[in-house]
Amino acid sequence: MQGSPDASRYRILVVEDEPMVLELITTRLQLAGYQTFYGRDGYEGLARLDEVRPNAMILDINMPRLDGFDVLRKMKETGQILRMPVMVLTARNQADDVQTAIKLGARDFLAKPFNDDQLLARVARLVRRAPARPAAPAKPTPPVLEL
Repeated sequence: MQGSPDASRYRILVVEDEPMVLELITTRLQLAGYQTFYGRDGYEGLARLDEVRPNAMILDINMPRLDGFDVLRKMKETGQILRMPVMVLTARNQADDVQTAIKLGARDFLAKPFNDDQLLARVARLVRRAPARPAAPAKPTPPVLEL
C-alpha cells in the first residue's frame, strides 16, 4: 500500500472530528509517505491552512461548530478553494451532498466507509493536480545580542 514515490514532499491536512477516523486516515497517509496535519473541526481546519500550507485537504462534512460545507464556503469566499484541492470524505453520500460539495469547489468526494487503496489512489490524484506550495516559512528567531 504505497503512495506515489515522491509522497513525502506532500502535506495533507485532514479535517475530521471523529478521533478514530482521524487516526485511521492520518496513519494510512503516513504509511504511504505523506506528511499529515489535522484539524478537529472546521474552525481548526481553516486556521491550519495558513500555518501548514498543505498541498491538499481531506474534509469531513458532519462536524461540530463549523461543518465541511461551511469550510468550503469560506474557502470559496477567500479564493483558497482555487489553490487548495479538497476531497470530501464523509458518511453523507446523498446525491445532493455530492452536488453541494462539488458546487462549492471540492474536487473529489469519497463516502465512508472506504478502503485504503481507494483513499490512497484518490489522494495521489488530488496532489498530482495541486499547485506547488512551499512549506510555511520558519518563524524568525530573534537576534542574539552579545555583551
